[in-house]
Amino acid sequence: MTRIPLLAAALSILLPIVAAAETMKMAVTTSFQNSGLAEVLVPRIAEETGVDVELIVVGTGQALRLGEAGDVDAVLVHSRAAEEAFVAAGHATHRTPFMYNDFVVLGPVADPADVTGAGTAPEAMTRIAAAEASFVSRGDDSGTHKAELALWEDAGMAPEGTWYRPVGAGMGASLNTAVGMGAYILSDRATWLNFDNKADMAILFEGDPALFNQYAYLPVNPAKGDHLKADAAGSVENWLVSATARDLIDGYRVGGEQVFTFNAEQ
Repeated sequence: MTRIPLLAAALSILLPIVAAAETMKMAVTTSFQNSGLAEVLVPRIAEETGVDVELIVVGTGQALRLGEAGDVDAVLVHSRAAEEAFVAAGHATHRTPFMYNDFVVLGPVADPADVTGAGTAPEAMTRIAAAEASFVSRGDDSGTHKAELALWEDAGMAPEGTWYRPVGAGMGASLNTAVGMGAYILSDRATWLNFDNKADMAILFEGDPALFNQYAYLPVNPAKGDHLKADAAGSVENWLVSATARDLIDGYRVGGEQVFTFNAEQ
């Protein structure tokens, strides 16, 4: 007669062990998703930390706004100035850089603006503007959009005219628009290499230090509410700077090419 209570007691001990993994929300850039790297990292995070990461895929600006509102537990973005302002305002306790890649200037192989002849990234942008060659801007306050605006500023101009086409969309949708128009566009390298609809577009300018593209992880300040999963966000952060993350990030290839480099340094 005592077997049922004993079995119930045993199950009550085992149940916490088989409980569902904790879920946290992380706002991430479209480039992180479009690159294909998210599909590699997120399952391993769940496997090794017990944290299921729900991705909210938006541009950097929107990701930071979600963090500011306390609607996500962490953000993963790529715009250092905006990130540092986010931390300074108290929306995150700190930022942790953990990997980088680079931006590239894409355009039609015919290269009507002679971008390939430019010596610097700002000069490449100047040539596009001088030729009034069609240029697609993400126009969405993303990290890529912020980087593009910084290049125009370095070139000493504010782009305007019918040749300049802000589309207010993510990286993949913006690339589709640029390909359809035969227009120039700034993209992160990983998304471009993982993009199927290349048509007669190619990388026309690359390699300038101004095109460096750092990604960082920012846990949202837990003071914003008891609903925030600070412990889970901390576990994910520790994993992102681990040897396992390094091997996966450095080992990720698109078309045989390494597209991200691990760098867990402040």
